[in-house]
Amino acid sequence: MTTEHPCCAPGAPHSHVPTPLTLGAPRVSREDAAALRASVLDGMVDVPGGRFVMGHDGPDGYASDGEGPAHVVDLRPFRIMRTAVTNEQFAGFVDATGYRTEAEAFGSSFVFAGLLPDDFPPTQGVAATPWWRLVEGADWRHPEGPQSDVRDRSDHPVVHVSWSDASAFAAWAGARLPSEAEWERAARGGREGAHYPWGHEREPDGEHRMNVWQGVFPGRNTLDDGFLGTAPAGAFPANGYGLHNTTGNVWEWCHDWFAVDSYRRSPATDPVGPSDGTQRVMRGGSYLCHESYCFRYRVDSRSSSSPDSSAGNIGFRCVT
Repeated sequence: MTTEHPCCAPGAPHSHVPTPLTLGAPRVSREDAAALRASVLDGMVDVPGGRFVMGHDGPDGYASDGEGPAHVVDLRPFRIMRTAVTNEQFAGFVDATGYRTEAEAFGSSFVFAGLLPDDFPPTQGVAATPWWRLVEGADWRHPEGPQSDVRDRSDHPVVHVSWSDASAFAAWAGARLPSEAEWERAARGGREGAHYPWGHEREPDGEHRMNVWQGVFPGRNTLDDGFLGTAPAGAFPANGYGLHNTTGNVWEWCHDWFAVDSYRRSPATDPVGPSDGTQRVMRGGSYLCHESYCFRYRVDSRSSSSPDSSAGNIGFRCVT
């Protein structure tokens, strides 16, 4: 069994829930807002309904995450975004609604220390995962704090978004977050019994097909896959259904509440997870995952965080 470690994404940065978020004034016309919403739906692909085997029982997984038992699930057809929601798409949502994220309301979010400049002021760390820093002014527009921006990352996945933020975007777009079962069905791209959308080998014939940590985590990243932080949402080859980056790059929020025994008690047809809980499911791993610490960059792995959590390696995609 793989050595158990806490996940490479931190928990919520605060111990309280902020007051309900308010919307500011829209910055675009209704016509432009409608076009922005339509562009999100236009970028979706069809995933056929049917049965597939969900989950993982192998010794290289994490039993404490509730990855097993592997079980047959039957889903109706649905549509899903080819990529995680990008900074450009999220900016359109904010311009159309005046939405303010939870990280912006809190005034801070978690940033990987290796992305901060050497002279960055001291910040609060996390005891269990000391490579995370709680950075004031870090949010989706400023992924590494006030000195950073996303002007050259418009096609990268939006990060520093909570589950609540992701749900708000989805509702605005006329969509929703995927169930965990839908996410895995789409992520596999029609392939079963393998850790990756392309098969069993992480780097077949030496080819890097996802953005994960290369080298020794967390101190040295050789950048063999070309990226230190996020990669463009459409980077690397698509899977059998046309989806990009369903392993690595950023964790993706799912609709479901998380429970370790979810798979043992969920229905076989169109499961949507427990009726309540304290954590929401995240899938896919991120650019910080490394086999020595967090072997969760697999289509059959799972993790979770509280709905108000945000960090520089958590994003999402939508379904209809």
